[in-house]
Amino acid sequence: MADKTPDDGGDAPLPANLRFLKGLVTVLTTVMILGVITIVLLLVMRLNDDARPILVHPEIFGIPAGVGTVGYSVIDGYTVLVGDDGIIRVFASDTLEQVGELDTNALPAE
Repeated sequence: MADKTPDDGGDAPLPANLRFLKGLVTVLTTVMILGVITIVLLLVMRLNDDARPILVHPEIFGIPAGVGTVGYSVIDGYTVLVGDDGIIRVFASDTLEQVGELDTNALPAE
């Protein structure tokens, strides 16, 4: 005859504090699995993002001969070039959209 101990996995219910602990472990495991899945999804979305820097080569735009480029920027699909002649040129793709002049009197003296 085999001796039966309470640890043989009979139908005895778990004590209240052990059931509470079992529930906490289950909830923690679920939250951690969801967290890992979320982090993996965020990494996949971030690494597959096609947001690459836009390289601007000022020499491909129609700037008059003899005018150098002091600065340039890309803003909402428009390319803004500042020439050393004090004129701001705004391009959409390769076509000139707008021209503005800098007030050189308002600039600080060097």
